[in-house]
Amino acid sequence: RVFGRNAAAVSEALRGAMAHLPVDINPQPPRRNSFEVSLVKEDGSTVELWSGIRKGPPRKLKFPQPETVVEALKSSLA
Repeated sequence: RVFGRNAAAVSEALRGAMAHLPVDINPQPPRRNSFEVSLVKEDGSTVELWSGIRKGPPRKLKFPQPETVVEALKSSLA
């Protein structure tokens, strides 16, 4: 549940910031107990915007603030 809520919050923030970009949640099976956000560019390359794999405990450190991911997205596209 926690992963789903955080994924929904991040995807909503990304859609609000860049409405023209499609947002997919778990297009491939995710790693167990991980939370990552990646940008797949048109050329097929992938840019990691957030990874909580090496963060925590506490568990809440594994999840980003949606604004942090939006800023990472904007800087990746600039």
